[in-house]
Amino acid sequence: MPDTIIKTEILIHDLKVPISVIDAGAKSLLNRQDSYGPLTDKQIKVLKRIIRNTLTTQRLVNDVLELGRSREGVMITSDFPVSALVTSVIMEIFDLYDPDVAEVVRKIKTYEELEKAILESGARLSFDPKVWKTMVHLDEAKVRQILRNLVTNAIKHRSSFVEISGKIQEKMLILKVKDDGRGIPQADHQKIFETYFTTGSSIESAIKSHGLGLAGVMVLLKDMGGTLILDSDQGKGAEFTVTIPI
Repeated sequence: MPDTIIKTEILIHDLKVPISVIDAGAKSLLNRQDSYGPLTDKQIKVLKRIIRNTLTTQRLVNDVLELGRSREGVMITSDFPVSALVTSVIMEIFDLYDPDVAEVVRKIKTYEELEKAILESGARLSFDPKVWKTMVHLDEAKVRQILRNLVTNAIKHRSSFVEISGKIQEKMLILKVKDDGRGIPQADHQKIFETYFTTGSSIESAIKSHGLGLAGVMVLLKDMGGTLILDSDQGKGAEFTVTIPI
């Protein structure tokens, strides 16, 4: 079994090069029309779709590799502010959902500006200014993957809004992600953390929500000594609370 895992992760790692080549080629066609020739609106739309999907694939590859490192007990810790963590996650998500908002976020310097920039897209922030600027010592890649998975999941299932909040209490970083979607029945609370399980009843839902995100979150949290609490019921939205020891 270990040999199989190693071979699989080597294969996944090797996918990074062809994905990067596809991404670079599509961007060259889009951004260097003076060299490669003009594009029609339909061609531009297709290239942008290619770029978005290569970005998604790159992140999936990185997430799988991070899970592999986590299983091996590899932790790469550093000091970083809570603000950098949340802002980077927001940029990653809006790169796919709304690139224009992502570009605005990249230029933002204050919490108030960020809060305003994402509000029209249905995303809310709720952080105390002191917590927002606090430096924490954690494995940033793992925490970022956890938060990104939870926020992405909330965006998929929301009705009108997603709220990201956080606090620091008793040497714990506590992050909450809440949505106002259809909610999760009590009977499904354990099942949604199983690999490949989705709450969608159609094949289309299963494709859009591949069911690996929450399972991955649980693996990373377990390896960091963290916990996750789900508060949800049918028709009442969902709130995920993550607690990670600093």
